[in-house]
Amino acid sequence: QIMLELKNEKIAIPVVLFAGLIWSLGPLVVRHMDQPELVPWQYIFSRGLTIFFLINIYLYLDEGKKFFKNYLNIGRSGIIGGFGLGIAMITFIYSITNTTAAITLLCLAAMPFFTALLGFLFLKERITLNVWIAIFIATAGIIIIALGNTEKASLTGLVYGMTSSIGFSIFSVSLRWRKETPKFTTVAVAGLFCATIATFFIIMNKTSFLSTSYNGAMFSLHGTLVTLGLILYSIGSKAIPAAELTLLSLTEVIGGIFWVWLPLFGINEVPSNNTIIGGFFIFMSIIYYSLTIKSNRRFIALN
Repeated sequence: QIMLELKNEKIAIPVVLFAGLIWSLGPLVVRHMDQPELVPWQYIFSRGLTIFFLINIYLYLDEGKKFFKNYLNIGRSGIIGGFGLGIAMITFIYSITNTTAAITLLCLAAMPFFTALLGFLFLKERITLNVWIAIFIATAGIIIIALGNTEKASLTGLVYGMTSSIGFSIFSVSLRWRKETPKFTTVAVAGLFCATIATFFIIMNKTSFLSTSYNGAMFSLHGTLVTLGLILYSIGSKAIPAAELTLLSLTEVIGGIFWVWLPLFGINEVPSNNTIIGGFFIFMSIIYYSLTIKSNRRFIALN
């Protein structure tokens, strides 16, 4: 049994922060790819397969040969969750190649609110007045960002970013719907789903499965970062209340925006004023939300 569960919050917090930090390197990896917007399906194929293989290896090391029984236990919730997560992974690349990393990441920051709304609609979970206020502030932030992005491509990026965020929320809600849904297996299913859809489009477009070897390495690196972050996150998240977890997941957003902006890495992507102001609203809403939610409901951010 490798599956460590950290009971101690003092150790768990740095572990979750480190997971967020690993995830935050994703946009930087994407920016260093060679014209990923020309090979989105090759990217989705390679990244999906990487995630699928790494998670199964992890499960095998963790549970031994019986790990494949998880696939039998996946049920409707796991399939819906895997589908939602797959959609989120696909729309993420379309979002980040059409707009700034800041906009894509801020859409993902709004995830707890989509999760609250979906939980309200499908699981009949109550939304308190405070959460409605936080949702309202976050919505104002997203509208400010949208108003600043009048170029068609950038607006497309924003729409894909929102779709990605909703996909991740579907995944979160599916885990709450049936507590026994094996979450790692659901992620593996999402990886397989991405690879399958990508295969279909690659064959339809009569293109090759592989991009350049440089790009292939970058696609797999991104998949590896996603999986590594996920494993660390799940190890650390058990000991941390959901409210604090939501705040901690902001490391991914702040880090992601910072790395592509930091001139050292050669991207120099400066967020627009609207993005900064809208982002401030979204951050305020999340801080407010974290201060007011006391119930320990898990929000799982996987990107």
